[in-house]
Amino acid sequence: MSEALRTIAILRGFDPARTCQIAEQAWSAGIDLVEVPVQDQAGWKSLEAVAAVQGRGRLGIGTVLHVEDVARAAELGCSVVISPGLDPAVLEASLAAGLVPLPGVFTASEVALAVRLGLDTVKLFPASTGGPSHLKALRGPFPSICFIAVGGVDAENAAQYVRAGAAGVAFGSSIEGLMASPDPATAIRSLHRML
Repeated sequence: MSEALRTIAILRGFDPARTCQIAEQAWSAGIDLVEVPVQDQAGWKSLEAVAAVQGRGRLGIGTVLHVEDVARAAELGCSVVISPGLDPAVLEASLAAGLVPLPGVFTASEVALAVRLGLDTVKLFPASTGGPSHLKALRGPFPSICFIAVGGVDAENAAQYVRAGAAGVAFGSSIEGLMASPDPATAIRSLHRML
């Protein structure tokens, strides 16, 4: 599953038009998944706007804290449910809806719970708090788990997370800068080759 989530663009806090614009840029550059967080009604409006123009790439719903959001995400055509933490109820609802859950973990205990719940891919969040060394340490006892590094990842440090064992990386606040760079597609292809 991790191969499909090598690179994620997190489009948080943009109005619907700007969210659609960056989503199109991200998909064109080769980003595997566009995530639109829905922590408020503005986020839902942006997710709905991107869902209406989807077709170029995969779409995920982010910051999912409530089970009822999963059904709404499925109706909009999302394929991945991304959460900041590990909530078994959200996980179960996602699987029941045929969606891929990507919960957040940070500690060894949370990763162990993810393993017991049958997950093979998790979101290391916030990645920047522990840095690549924290990811490398977690990989030791959990070599079969794929970690997607999320939080504080940018074009300059993404490769460090990959070298530390990340199966994928997500660009949040850095996504606009990456998409505005001279050749974002080359940067994404380079990361994909490393993964």
